[in-house]
Amino acid sequence: MHRLLRSVAISCHAAAVQRTDHGVRRLSITGSDVDPADEQVLRKRKFKPHQQSAELSEKLAGQMPSQARVVICGGGITGASVAYHLGLKGWGGETLLVEQDRVGGELPWSACGLAGRFERSYTELKLAEYSTDLIKSLTEQGLPTGWRQVGSLNLGRNFDRMTSFNRMKSQAIAWGMNCEVLTPEQCLERCPLISLDGVEGGLWIPEDGVCDPHLVCHAYLEEAKRMGVRVIEFCAIKKIHSAHGKVERVETTAGDVACEYFVNCSGFWAREVGTLSKPVVKVPLKAVEHHYLHTKPIDQLDPNTPFVRDFDGRIFFRECEGHILAGGFEREAKMVYEDGIIPLSQQARQHPPDWDHFHELLDSLLHRVPSFREAKLDRLTNSLQVFSPDCKWILGESPEIQNYYVAAGNKTMGVSASGGIGLVLTDLITKGFTYLDLHILDITRFLGLHNNRKFLRDRCKEAPGKHFEVNYPFEEFQTGRNLRMSPIYPQLKEAGAVFGQSMGYERPNYFDQNDKQDEFGLPRFRIARTKTFGKPPWFDHVASEYRACRERIGIADYSSFTKYDLWSKGNEVVELLQYLCSNDVDVAVGSIIHTGMQNPNGGYENDCSLARLSERHYMMIAPTIQQTRSMCWIRKHMPAHLRPKVNVADVTSMYTAICILGPYTRVLLSELTDTDLSPRSFPFFTYKELDVGLADGIRVLNITHTGELGYVLYIPNEYALHVYERLYQAGQKYNIQHAGYYATRALRIEKFYAFWGQDLDTFTTPLECGRSWRVKFNKPIEFIGRSALLKQREEGVKRMYVQLLLNDHDHEVDMWCWGDEPIYRDGVYVGMTTTTGYGYTFEKQVCLGFVRNIDANGQELPVTSEYVLSGHYEVEVAGVRFEAKVNLHSPNLPTKFPDREREAYHATRDRPDQADLLSFSSNLTTTGQ
Repeated sequence: MHRLLRSVAISCHAAAVQRTDHGVRRLSITGSDVDPADEQVLRKRKFKPHQQSAELSEKLAGQMPSQARVVICGGGITGASVAYHLGLKGWGGETLLVEQDRVGGELPWSACGLAGRFERSYTELKLAEYSTDLIKSLTEQGLPTGWRQVGSLNLGRNFDRMTSFNRMKSQAIAWGMNCEVLTPEQCLERCPLISLDGVEGGLWIPEDGVCDPHLVCHAYLEEAKRMGVRVIEFCAIKKIHSAHGKVERVETTAGDVACEYFVNCSGFWAREVGTLSKPVVKVPLKAVEHHYLHTKPIDQLDPNTPFVRDFDGRIFFRECEGHILAGGFEREAKMVYEDGIIPLSQQARQHPPDWDHFHELLDSLLHRVPSFREAKLDRLTNSLQVFSPDCKWILGESPEIQNYYVAAGNKTMGVSASGGIGLVLTDLITKGFTYLDLHILDITRFLGLHNNRKFLRDRCKEAPGKHFEVNYPFEEFQTGRNLRMSPIYPQLKEAGAVFGQSMGYERPNYFDQNDKQDEFGLPRFRIARTKTFGKPPWFDHVASEYRACRERIGIADYSSFTKYDLWSKGNEVVELLQYLCSNDVDVAVGSIIHTGMQNPNGGYENDCSLARLSERHYMMIAPTIQQTRSMCWIRKHMPAHLRPKVNVADVTSMYTAICILGPYTRVLLSELTDTDLSPRSFPFFTYKELDVGLADGIRVLNITHTGELGYVLYIPNEYALHVYERLYQAGQKYNIQHAGYYATRALRIEKFYAFWGQDLDTFTTPLECGRSWRVKFNKPIEFIGRSALLKQREEGVKRMYVQLLLNDHDHEVDMWCWGDEPIYRDGVYVGMTTTTGYGYTFEKQVCLGFVRNIDANGQELPVTSEYVLSGHYEVEVAGVRFEAKVNLHSPNLPTKFPDREREAYHATRDRPDQADLLSFSSNLTTTGQ
């Protein structure tokens, strides 16, 4: 048959010969020259040590300094980039890089070498863009990198893929990426090798290119060494020691090094290196098989052949030194090292090729490029790669130990990520902040459950396949589910809940009464699916839930919210929160304070609600994704004199949170408690502890986080089912209805409520998003970020948070806004949308986002209300612009059930009468001074 297929058969036979009885080649576990103490440590970390001669050990001990400011573990391309950038900052002479093998030791045929910009988020794209520009710069300096700017051609086979390309083209002007949507014929012009069978079009990125990752790594290291960085090879980390919660020293096979900072850039081994400290630093990564196919040299193969990705075929290929290098991402990855034993060497990381697993990708490759059937096979390599549970990179300071940084999980795209990661990690080490918001990549986005080996085994079968899938809105993983569930989860599932997952928590996204039972009549577990960029399949379900929340009673599960208790014996907890928070927390007992925790630049590190339970006890409610992050921020920034005196406890898993929303909620809750719930006794934005039904100790907050009437009940878990059943039964007379996350999200978008992680991030300030009235500059304590906010108040904001209502948009047929759409004012690009959705009261698409004022020279000018309101606005959705009306204040939506308190409260922008309507003192205990 064909030459390539004949080569496959030969390679299969060779692969079979290479396998041992266990199916995988293994290194010898011990050697006569390995120190017994080292052997025990290395066994514990589940690494297999090299045989190291006494002469080499003595030589390494002589090279090892006794002290370094920064120790980098890992001489791959990421570690080399961090070393290079530390050198640029002047830290080269104080930086040590240790590598257990040879630096840049990854075998040259185990990487694709793409340096490209096609990433799903702005942050990832900007990091990749910097990496590409850096490689170009090193090449221009005469350093060997193998760089060639050949462009990348990304093929689409269906309407949704082309829609995603059009969305990226729309985003390109904001993200600074040069790209072009192509017809099938134009794709063929860019790469004559391909077959157009099934191709609907493509996306061309001309500034992408290819390089040799091995050469790039050595270029980083040569420059780093020139700037004073010391590099020691064949030296393994044995233990990372900490004192008082910070890195203190590193123990290696060549001796100990005292240091201030440790950087885990060990890539494939990052999770295992994380186990070498106490407490263990959890780096959730799992190794999977990943194949690269190399042909023999092909005559007259154009060296400028672009890097081609056929996303729907799950394959890519490129020209590489006269031959073809190809690979792809299977729908389900194949796990390795199920026993947790990870080999130490790069050579042992190479597994025999698995043609049975690769054949689907091979078929797709031959379908896309029929001429490859005549090519001769050189090799198929099985170069193991590690993936994180969400298929994103992992960066940042570890939650467990301060000054311990991690950079790992680059998902086969190490060279594209390396430069940007090195830059931002160096910024974090040397300055404490960087130029990009990194929260979507920060290691604090995980919990301990994400590092569970069995969870990683399940999730990382699926994660690599996501790499080439269409990036649909609200996309959900199918694996690692039914893990964190509230006590009322079975009742919600029986009621028709269709679930989404956040921080491992199953929460209803919407409720669907159709097909909610399996063939045995039992409640079916269903995962929410959108799978479109237009009107979603759940539209009508959410519309019904939305109406219930506005006109009757909706009941929603808020249990995934982050919940902390903070308390002290004296006034120390007040002092701490006054320092951490920009709002004034020293308010009457029973008050609820909505506040930000700002960083030194004034950006939001957290956006939370604080309920003052007693004079010295607060409960904090924060977004679900803040569960790890907030605790890290509080502990890191707690003044030393308060550490022994203030207690902070994560009580997220202790309480079930049930929210009841709607005009009849006060009447309903009054039927289940003896406490007076009248507005005078229990005003808006206050807290009470109630008996509900037969249960006691229920923490009830008179807010809903949506702008609607209602309460959130924080219920001790043992009472949760009882309280839920009482609420649901008593609510039948009011036609109570379950509501999911999509409905509450639609409510808050219409009410112009900003949420952290969606609208707010570490670069957004309260002044920009209309929350200056929540910043108390006259507090007796200098809170974090005060100086930066005062400066911004004096100079004026450079962007402003707005609400946009799309005109002439048909929600039935037009593509929807899903976030990251460009905003135009008078035909000029001025910003991007953040959160978007359909407004069921407005009957329009509603977009929240930020608007800038950029002059003809590209300079940012202050943004004023007059500037915003005087423009003509459009929002571009997948290449089509729609006119939009702009709002600066939270709107009062028409309702049959007006409420003076809630109508006065607007989450966005100041209202002069708010302070009077939301203040109270006569019926609550005031705090002592």
